[in-house]
Amino acid sequence: MVQRFAGSAGLGFAVLSAATFGTSGAFAASLLEAGWTPGAAVTVRVVLAALVLTVPALLMLRGRLGQLHRGAGTVAVYGIVAVAGAQLCYFNAVQHLSVAVALLLEYSGALLVVGWLWLRHGHRPRRLTMGGAAVAVLGLTLVLDLLGNTDLDPVGVLWGLGAAVGLATYFVLSAGTDDALPPIVVAWGGLAVGGAVLAAAGALGALPLAAPRTDVTLLDTEVSWLVPALGLSLIAAVVAYVAGIFGARLLGAKVASFVGLTEVLFAVLFAWLLLGQVLRPVQLAGGVLVVAGIALVRLDELRTPPPAIAPVATPHQDVLAAEPFRG
Repeated sequence: MVQRFAGSAGLGFAVLSAATFGTSGAFAASLLEAGWTPGAAVTVRVVLAALVLTVPALLMLRGRLGQLHRGAGTVAVYGIVAVAGAQLCYFNAVQHLSVAVALLLEYSGALLVVGWLWLRHGHRPRRLTMGGAAVAVLGLTLVLDLLGNTDLDPVGVLWGLGAAVGLATYFVLSAGTDDALPPIVVAWGGLAVGGAVLAAAGALGALPLAAPRTDVTLLDTEVSWLVPALGLSLIAAVVAYVAGIFGARLLGAKVASFVGLTEVLFAVLFAWLLLGQVLRPVQLAGGVLVVAGIALVRLDELRTPPPAIAPVATPHQDVLAAEPFRG
């Protein structure tokens, strides 16, 4: 009974995380149209989110500084690889590939999680998991409309696979539970480290930063740039990361990573609702396949629960109309 409740709660947190991550494309669209670079939108989002979480995180750390010291390495890798690294790799990928192809490569991180659990913990994927993965990838291909002619630049592919590693790292580290820091502390630490890395990358010219402070158009209304910036930070970062860590700890890295695929579905949905971008029937069919694939992976997990996994001591993003700003 307790396990079933934990699974339901974990699924709820994971879906909430995917949905809130999925809002970032719609929020960022107004900033990009006003002249912001993607790097500036992500950096502002990550830094503001870290600032918002500072007080709650420090309150939770009272009397637990020793635990923070022990977990400092994990938080650092989380921030560098899962937050900053995934973003830098993704933005370099879209310079060589279409957004849709870069997204598909990034979300192959769910398959990397399966491979990691097999190689590191001996959890060989069973038939339902393999079938669910295949169905989910096919669905994602339809959602992103990748069935046409697509040119692949090898350099872009490598950057896209780097983003996949960052995404896989996010789920593997988020799922650690043994003597783990509170989710709010992990999210705060990772965002703080990631924000510092992104700012440094901008200062060095590796990440173009341009953020004109002017009014923007959101839902056909002129508003201050602070409105979408706060939406990116509070909804698509604070809520998304904290809920994602809760979800991964309750579901495990594998199931949580496949539920994370719904982020693309939510991003397309929000692009339709907020930006008026039309959903095609093939995208709806793809969404059904993604959900079916996730259901198969979850069913496999319920049929034969894997043994407990010790936490890993080392360790995202959406459609602008499909462009992720997982920071």
